[in-house]
Parts: sequence; C-alpha cells; structure tokens
Amino acid sequence: METQRINIKQIIIYAGAFIAFLIGSGFATGQEIMQYFVAYGYWGILGAVVVFLLFLYVGVSFILAGYNNKFPKRSDIFKYYCGKSIGTFYDYFSIVFIYMSFIVMIGGAGATLKQQYGLPVYVGGIAMAVLAGGTVVFGLNKIVDVIGKIGPVIAVMAICLGLSAIIMNPQGLNKANEVIPTLHLIKASNNWIFAAASYVGFCMLWLATFMSSIGAEAKSKKNAIYGAILGSIGFSVAVIVVALGLMANIKQVAGSMVPSLILAGNIHPTIAVIFSLTVAAGIYTTAVPLLWTVVARTTQEKTNKFKILTVVLAVVGTFVALIVPFDRLVNIIYVINGYVGILLLALMIIRDLRSLKNAKEVESVVI
Repeated sequence: METQRINIKQIIIYAGAFIAFLIGSGFATGQEIMQYFVAYGYWGILGAVVVFLLFLYVGVSFILAGYNNKFPKRSDIFKYYCGKSIGTFYDYFSIVFIYMSFIVMIGGAGATLKQQYGLPVYVGGIAMAVLAGGTVVFGLNKIVDVIGKIGPVIAVMAICLGLSAIIMNPQGLNKANEVIPTLHLIKASNNWIFAAASYVGFCMLWLATFMSSIGAEAKSKKNAIYGAILGSIGFSVAVIVVALGLMANIKQVAGSMVPSLILAGNIHPTIAVIFSLTVAAGIYTTAVPLLWTVVARTTQEKTNKFKILTVVLAVVGTFVALIVPFDRLVNIIYVINGYVGILLLALMIIRDLRSLKNAKEVESVVI
C-alpha cells in the first residue's frame, strides 16, 4: 500500500521538473507573455488565471493517468484519452510539434544574442543548433542534467524582473490598458479566453508524455500530485508577474523580440548580460531534448542514421528559424498547435468525466 507521508523534497523536484519543461525561449524571452497575455491588457491577467486553473487540471490528470495505468509506451497517453485512431494522430502530431518547437528555440537564441550583443541573428541561431545537435549526436547527457536545473532559476529571475519593472514604473501599469490597444501588438487570438486555452493547448502537447511518465515512476501518488499543483502555481505566478511588469513598461517593450531583456537592462546592464546568458542556457536545455525526442523516435540512438538525421534536422530547423522572425515563429507555431491542443483538452475532460461517472456507478452497485 502506498505511503501517505508527504515528502517536501520530492514535491519540489516534481514541481521544478514541471516548470523547467515549460520554460523555453518563448517564456524566457517574454515573447509568449506578450502575445498570449499582455496584448489583451488587464483581460490578459484574467487569462493567466484561467491558464493556472487549466494547468492544475491537466497536470493532475496526466499524473493520475500515468500512475494508474503505467503505459508501456509514453505515447499511449494519447490513446488513453482519445481512443486508438485520434490517439495515433496525436502521437505523430506531437512529434511534428516538438520539432517545430525546436525551431522556435533556435529562433529565440538568435533573437536574444542579437538584441543583447548586436550580433547577426544567424550567429546565435547557428551556435545553438551546433550545440544542441552536437549534444544529441555525442550524448553529453551529464551537461544537460547539470544545466537542466536552469528552468526554475529562470522562473525566479523572471518574477524578480517583473516585480522590479512594476516597482520602478507603477504609473505605467495604471495606464497600460489605455495604451495597449493603440500599439497593435501581435496577438495569439482574437480574444483573451481563446488565447489562454490555446496557451494551455500547445503546452499540453509537451506535457502529456512527460507528466504521465512522472506519474508512472512516482513512488507516492500524493507527492506527484502536489508537485504538479506546486508547479502550476509557480509557473502561473511567474506568468502573471512578468505580464504585469511588461504592461508597466509597454511602450518601451512593444515591438521588441526579447522584451524580458529590456526589463533586465532597466535594472542594470550587468543584469541584462547575466539574464541573456541564463536565457541561452535555458533554451539549450530545452532544445536538446526536443531534437533528441524527434530523432530517437525514428532511428536507433548512436547509429550512423541517428547522427545523420540529427544533423539534417538541425540544419533544416536552423534554416527555417533564420528566415522567419522570432515573434512570427512563436505566433505561427504555438498558436496553430495550441488549437489542436484545445481538442485534446476537450477529449481529456470527456474521458475523465466518463471515468468519474463509471466509478460512481460501481460504488453505488457495491453499496
């Protein structure tokens, strides 16, 4: 029988994994926050609250599905919620989306180095592709494990940046709702509620196999669930605080590829340098598993085919990332995949409601 003792350390590890997995170039640069929340003014903050509630649901649901079913393959989570046919579609579609997300990471690296150091976009993009591709080819797993802890660090730094931005310019926050509609910012959707749903939608395509695997391997269901809850709280707080900080300085950050760097530079140029390096490290630790997942799905690791495919996908991804502006990459890739994720969310809710109904029927029969 499962022990019910609360393990704080284990909960924090699960929460950190949840946050780290969601931290990528979109969040770290602030571009996601601009398009999905800030662009809608104060309604965007309400959208972030909706995101928090949905993250609570999907995080716990994925954990429980993995814990209770111990799926033979990680991708079986899609068939569990959607059935064989639709589940197979999501299985393959998630691989395509993961590769698209790798392209976004490359674009984010190029945009970050260009804004902070004035380097051409191709310098940062190619450098990140070489680092990520080289890591996948040579299997430098220990480096990834060490730097992989950077996700929660970025979240904490982002919260500090947001708070500083609000404190340094509180008047800007008061006027933000009036100013934002005049700036014609890129939006993820026509309204804030669809933007919130789309945000959770594309994140779910990342989280499904990851969180169900955590659930399957967890020794304590309670600790895993609390970890998902704490992770949802931590990530959502970071989103809200950063959104408010960007809104407080909206005239300054509007049109920027990496708005979070502007907030860091407002504190001190050195802070901007440190944050840019932290963002680059975060992008690296996200780009590597994204590329590895795609390649490992089609070829056996450490074979020549594996190495060749890694190089080919890295080169193609870099080419796309360099010809499409970073803010457009986020808007096109994340938004389209977000709506596909919304359908998955609907199917999840239906599946869980049926399971709950069946459980109640069994209970009534037993009683």
